[in-house]
Amino acid sequence: MGARGLPRALPSAPAAALLLLCLVVAPAAARGHSREDDAPTGTGGGCNSGGGGTAPPRLWVFGDSYADTGNLGDLGRELTHAWYDPYGDTFPGRPTGRFSDGRVLTDFVASAMGMPTPVAYKLRRGAAQGLLARGMNFAVGGAGVLDTGNFQRNISAQIDLFQAQAQRGTPSSNRGCAGVGVALVVVSGNDYSYAADKDNGTSAAIAYIPTVVRQLREQLRRLRDEAGMRRVVVTGLHPLGCTPLFTRPLNYSGCDPLANAGAAQHNAALRSVLAALDPANRTFLLLDLNAPFAALVDAPPGGRFAEQRRPCCEALAADGYCGQQDDDGKRMYTLCDDPAEHFYWDDVHPTQAAWAAVAEAFRPKIREFLLST
Repeated sequence: MGARGLPRALPSAPAAALLLLCLVVAPAAARGHSREDDAPTGTGGGCNSGGGGTAPPRLWVFGDSYADTGNLGDLGRELTHAWYDPYGDTFPGRPTGRFSDGRVLTDFVASAMGMPTPVAYKLRRGAAQGLLARGMNFAVGGAGVLDTGNFQRNISAQIDLFQAQAQRGTPSSNRGCAGVGVALVVVSGNDYSYAADKDNGTSAAIAYIPTVVRQLREQLRRLRDEAGMRRVVVTGLHPLGCTPLFTRPLNYSGCDPLANAGAAQHNAALRSVLAALDPANRTFLLLDLNAPFAALVDAPPGGRFAEQRRPCCEALAADGYCGQQDDDGKRMYTLCDDPAEHFYWDDVHPTQAAWAAVAEAFRPKIREFLLST
């Protein structure tokens, strides 16, 4: 447990076989210096209308820190690391609330759609109207499908917020990309971290999989049937056991097989749910993060990344965090010379270079899905 009784980024040892905390905690207004118009525009892959014109794509994002681009408020360095150095060192050269050295999953999905990164909900008041017309990002670090003890809006509450925005006149989802509103739903494992930490064991996390997937199914149904989304992209779990959170006790020499098995079980359950929810495979795309992650982090040495499992930003203490400082402002972490040589930025989040590599695998799948009839 961290300060003020809030969950830390690192779990207790008994809980560490099937959990991933995509980062800490608590609500507040975001810092005003983050600007989403720094995000990449991307080229190609936009969604064209059938009549030869081009309708601007609209992307609506729901999820956690793998997708958050500035919604987690700044409560200080210990609780909200992503608003402090060295986060954002690669892009845009300062912290923007992204849980990486640079761009995150949302940025690369938007790029695959040929559009700017949608504005973070907390930053909407300072955004240009043209960007607001392209969608919005409701994802926030620490969130889950259900409540995770991190005091953040879960995915259901994020969808509620989207629907409230639409009712107040924000461009609605059903007029999106050539008539398609595109939703991105990102689930990275906070629910399982919470379950395992709460009950001090991995059996609780494993038993929680049906509950999480059942609730996720309901939120996906809402996006299609109530919010009017005609295309919904939902991520599968990456190999949790290959994150530095699990590989550090192994001296970064290998992955935790039990945690990876848990992720595979979640993914199998989600595939089954989507098959029942959308037999024609027209509305939902399961975005496979597991295979491209595994190909990059659980491969023989000599691959694309010199450091597959050791993070670029590594805490000195096992219960520390990237960006930690002592009372005198001295660094309590080490920082690599080149984040592009590392797949992971911190204990659980990929570097910008890693997301770029993973995006090479999913970019054509997203384009094909959005252009399908």
